[in-house]
Amino acid sequence: MIKRRNGALTLFESALYKTVSAVIQSEDAVLVVDPCWLPGEVEEIRRYADEAAANGKRKYVLFTHSDYDHIIGYGAFPDAEIIASAALAGKSAEARAEIEEQIRAFDDGYYLERSYEIRYPEVTHAIGGDGGKLRLGASGSLELTFYQSPGHNDDGVYTVVEPLGLLLAGDYWSNIEFPYIYHDSRLYETSIAKLDAMLEAHEIARLIPGHGSSTTDVAEMKRRQAADMAYIAAMRAAVRAGDQAGIDALIKDCPFPRNLRKFHRANQTLFERELREERKAGGQA
Repeated sequence: MIKRRNGALTLFESALYKTVSAVIQSEDAVLVVDPCWLPGEVEEIRRYADEAAANGKRKYVLFTHSDYDHIIGYGAFPDAEIIASAALAGKSAEARAEIEEQIRAFDDGYYLERSYEIRYPEVTHAIGGDGGKLRLGASGSLELTFYQSPGHNDDGVYTVVEPLGLLLAGDYWSNIEFPYIYHDSRLYETSIAKLDAMLEAHEIARLIPGHGSSTTDVAEMKRRQAADMAYIAAMRAAVRAGDQAGIDALIKDCPFPRNLRKFHRANQTLFERELREERKAGGQA
């Protein structure tokens, strides 16, 4: 699974959806990010993290958001402190049960068995607002700075890991996916606009998305941001105009078209709903 090993950072890539997990080490802390997908893959990440923490380092797991594919490995790390957004921590019992059911349905669909219990994360460190910080390890050798990132779903959080300059982006700024918007397109735009503030406030050395390839090139980070903004603007305009041909053309060159087309259609449905709500609110006004 190891895609990249570079000093304190190890990146893992799942066989499914090019999903990225990470293990980040310091002299007294081990941070695991979104351990996923398949049982053997989660086990490989767990073994790697356990070996890294064998000399008494404190272990942490960060969840970038609550989509079931990103929290699916939670039960394999019972000895870790859990870091996530306050919105993820505050999910209702019904929402938690729905996400757990998505994991069970996935496992049943492929006859998968796991060595750990399927559970929604219980969060040790619930993060709210932008700019909050958390130091890891007894000496605070890793400093995390957080920025809320709703839009893709309702509980995402960006994390900047210093002194390494890592930006853990969750399901944003992928080089293989256009924006997948499950929650709110306006909030999605606000969240991806935060890249500018983070680049100004931090020395970002590597952007790590939840799917696809990481990048150390600031120009590439900005290119991805601009491409995502352009997709949203074009989709919104085409939906408003009822231009189905224009909507279809937005992903004419996308990779894995048989699957990505499904997410593009879901985006169209969301934008159509937002347009109806906008028109209804305008009429009421």
